[in-house]
Amino acid sequence: MKRATRPCCTDGPARSTSPTARPSESDGRARFTSFPFTKNKQQNPLQNHNEEDFSQLPYDVLLRISATFNLPNIRSASLVCKSWCQAIKPLRESMVCLKWGKRYKHGRSGVKRNLSKALDYFLQGAALGSTLAMVDAGLVYWEMGRREKGMNLYRKAAELCDPVGQCNLGISLLQANPPDPEEAVKWLYKASVTGHVRAQYQLALSLHKRHGPNSNLQEAAKWYVKAAEGGYVRAMYNTALCYSVGEGLMQSHKLAKKWMKRAADRGHSKAQLEHGMCLFSEGETMQAVVYLELASRAGEVTANPVKNVILQGLSASRQDHAMFLANSWLALPSSSSH
Repeated sequence: MKRATRPCCTDGPARSTSPTARPSESDGRARFTSFPFTKNKQQNPLQNHNEEDFSQLPYDVLLRISATFNLPNIRSASLVCKSWCQAIKPLRESMVCLKWGKRYKHGRSGVKRNLSKALDYFLQGAALGSTLAMVDAGLVYWEMGRREKGMNLYRKAAELCDPVGQCNLGISLLQANPPDPEEAVKWLYKASVTGHVRAQYQLALSLHKRHGPNSNLQEAAKWYVKAAEGGYVRAMYNTALCYSVGEGLMQSHKLAKKWMKRAADRGHSKAQLEHGMCLFSEGETMQAVVYLELASRAGEVTANPVKNVILQGLSASRQDHAMFLANSWLALPSSSSH
């Protein structure tokens, strides 16, 4: 999955708002000097006071800014100047650890699956400052049943503004014993505003279940719609339900049907059942059979009786055609943030 690479806020010097800047040479570092738009080419006496040199940022600040970067962004940042190249050297090394960790976690590239070795590599990458490695190490700890350690790593990534870490921390807090829904909503919101669709769905679900201080159906429905528009299938189904009954959104059969079909076309079994029933009620028997057959194959047992009733009213050739359509059906792509 591609990751957003927005740097988190720092306490470094304010960036210049001047639209023009020129680099000046100084011991191999990239120095950017702002200058005003004026016909007078004389040096502004206040120029030196406002001069900004991003290469002079402390290494720990640069490392924190780039903690959420993936490999392409780390490579690009390394080319800015010698200072940046040196500062994020640990992150370049962490990408090697991350690559090997994923190989051992999934058993790829000629290595056997080994969670212990995967965890070792992820922890090495996390120690070098990569939030990607922190999240992966947290996931392995979670799979091993060591949830506390997993949550600690999620929290470290979350505090470095990693949206996946924020989302995972929020979900973990909801599943903790005892759960902490208020803090969970706080972290899910932080991830949601960056556009993380799974966090948007989980935030909507939490608000729908009356978690958090600002719970309301309108706010929940808003985040369902955002996640649905981002391609998250479960959010499409819930958005359809909200439109169907007018919960948090203005009731609309047309929009309910639209979102139910989108979820069904992407493999959501309950949506396939609901959409099939809707088509049957509207007289679209052929398409109804296809969606009900798909729902039945996905384990929705209530689809079978209705499907059988419809089949009895179809000719043998139409029955065969409906089964052919079901057999050749392929789910449309959806968001990878499941």
